[in-house]
Amino acid sequence: MKAVQAYRFALDLTPGQERTASAHAGAVRVAHNWALARVKAVMDQRAAERTYGIADADLTPAIGWSLPSLRKAWNAAKGEVAPWWREYSKEAFNTGLDALARALRNWSDSRTGRRAGRPVGFPRFKSRRRSTPSVRFTTGAIRVEVDRKHVVLPRLGRLKLHESARKLARRLDNGTGRIMSATVRRDAGRWHVAFCVEVDRADRRPARPASVVGVDVGVRHLAVLSTGELVPNPRHLDAAQRRLRTLARRMSRRQGPDRRTGQRPSNRWRVAQTQLGRAHARVAHLRRDGLHKLTTRLAREHGTLVVEDLNVAGMLRNRRLARHIADAGFGELRRQLAYKTEWNGGQLIVADRWYPSSKTCSACGAVKTKLALTERTFTCTICGLILDRDLNAARNLAALAALAAEVDPAGSGPVAGRGADRKTPLAGPVAVKRQPGTATTDQTGTVPPQGGTTNHVLTKAH
Repeated sequence: MKAVQAYRFALDLTPGQERTASAHAGAVRVAHNWALARVKAVMDQRAAERTYGIADADLTPAIGWSLPSLRKAWNAAKGEVAPWWREYSKEAFNTGLDALARALRNWSDSRTGRRAGRPVGFPRFKSRRRSTPSVRFTTGAIRVEVDRKHVVLPRLGRLKLHESARKLARRLDNGTGRIMSATVRRDAGRWHVAFCVEVDRADRRPARPASVVGVDVGVRHLAVLSTGELVPNPRHLDAAQRRLRTLARRMSRRQGPDRRTGQRPSNRWRVAQTQLGRAHARVAHLRRDGLHKLTTRLAREHGTLVVEDLNVAGMLRNRRLARHIADAGFGELRRQLAYKTEWNGGQLIVADRWYPSSKTCSACGAVKTKLALTERTFTCTICGLILDRDLNAARNLAALAALAAEVDPAGSGPVAGRGADRKTPLAGPVAVKRQPGTATTDQTGTVPPQGGTTNHVLTKAH
């Protein structure tokens, strides 16, 4: 099975290599900002001409927003805009132009309704202080050295890794992996390199193919499985709050930048900012590591996993629980399960957002009209079942797998099943209808293949 996967490694750069990497990131900003200024100038000119009553045919000619058009314009003007362009890799300028082309396309698609989700704003200029230094290489010498502790990138040369790249090197040596691009990026004061690799993954089967497990995520416990297992919530952000507050106060007492007066930040402020960024990065790394270990274990062990389609963005509007919900990483957990179940030969079933998993009795199927969030124990007034609220929800999620198998026994495509609408339904049979599913894409660390997906979506017929 072909898949696109990312391998990310920390770098140990010398001061000279750090300056070179930062200079390439600066070249990215120059190309991006120049092209954006040119696009804005033409758009503003055409808008002004329309106010004068000039016909559309007589307006200033529009310029293309595609990457080839922006690259052609840049090549024609780079001698005047950036006479030093020969000192840097052409991939640096291509990185900035590609980012602008994607941003303009997303903005245009959002305005015309071709892009779902929140409205996308018009691209903004990249700032040296606020933007993340990054440069992407797609051509040239990109390889892992024989010692597996160094990598070679265009213009940057031979860079030392902080850890061994043996996992990537094995795939390259065996011919089961092909490097498509390499991105050098600085996060929290440290440089990393991420290789985008097309790998040929072997077909796998879960350790228990017939096992069906419902996964109910929450704040009290990160996940409650229908098997009765309780996965504790590590609460990494809460554990680091004391140090984060100390570092934030320390930085606030330093002389920071002020755009109104042109005041430049002091060196002590820069040091404090780096320390605070590293503390936040440590929390993110711990959270990501815990989620990867949990999702990998579930995907490798169980054949079918059932999760809820939670409205995480809406849940974050609750000011009392927003920090805890963000710290748990509900959306990231589901995203990782989506592609890992496919990689391991399992399937992921997603319950409808309005399915009352917590209000439904897992024994008799009766549905409560109301269930306060403070009620942590589910008590059924029909059959007398007394069970933990989250465990009851996990068992209801696991029961949805049987309904999905009845609707689509082959399990080869999207399946619709029992769910709920905005109004809590009464207990009884639920109608079933088909509905197209949604493909899942891994954007930060790994990208799952687009073909042969076995993810299912369960909804209720109205």
